[in-house]
Amino acid sequence: MTVGAIRVVERDLVFFRRSWLAVVLSSVVQPLMFLLGVGIGVGSLVDRGPESADILGGVSYFAFYATAIIATATMFVAAQEALWPTMDGFMWSNAYRAMLSTPVVSRDVVFGQLLKFAMRSAITATGVAVVLVLFDDTRSWGLIVSIPAATLLGLSFAMPFAAWTATRDSASSFPALLRFVLIPKYLIGGAFYPLSQLPDALQPVAWVTPLWHGVELCRGAVLGGLGALDALLHIGVLAAYVTAGTVACMVTFERRLRQ
Repeated sequence: MTVGAIRVVERDLVFFRRSWLAVVLSSVVQPLMFLLGVGIGVGSLVDRGPESADILGGVSYFAFYATAIIATATMFVAAQEALWPTMDGFMWSNAYRAMLSTPVVSRDVVFGQLLKFAMRSAITATGVAVVLVLFDDTRSWGLIVSIPAATLLGLSFAMPFAAWTATRDSASSFPALLRFVLIPKYLIGGAFYPLSQLPDALQPVAWVTPLWHGVELCRGAVLGGLGALDALLHIGVLAAYVTAGTVACMVTFERRLRQ
């Protein structure tokens, strides 16, 4: 990480000081509402099923779903942070071009955004973890481990999305990206039900998506039962997405900022 990247993050921290309360509150209130509505409301119906315990690995539906929220909430926040706010740096405020008038170079901008996405992801994951501490089913020291796992997941979405943003002249494609890329991954990523409940043709699709790996890491950290080799596989896949996205950002940011 370069000195220039730290300078880029310092700028973002100045803006964050004005909005930190809203960010922190949303990281707590939104997952709490999902937990009450889906985890407890729907979960009470699911747990009545005679085979639900076997399908869910011996845990309640609340515990199964709640531990996935650490990953899904971080995914949504990080992905959206890489779209409109990143586009602002290129077009609306021209902040990135202003940075290049200093000793900062495009690579510094990329790594600065990576740090910003990581901090935003960590704040979201921490907010969800704080909520889960309130419930007996999810109160575990593994919540601490789930925060870096969710942060890595957030970066696995943010960096490829930021690379895409650098190639766009408008934000018109962003809603479609959320609707046709992010939401389908959300639905088949193992948050609502085990992958074994998906049709056979869709299970390999879920395996290659970063969300499933992030969900498995967070759920395994909090509830236990995740082997070391499986954990390394999930981390490796997420790290590969982050690396590929960062390399793509270095290319697209450089090309865009040269124009």
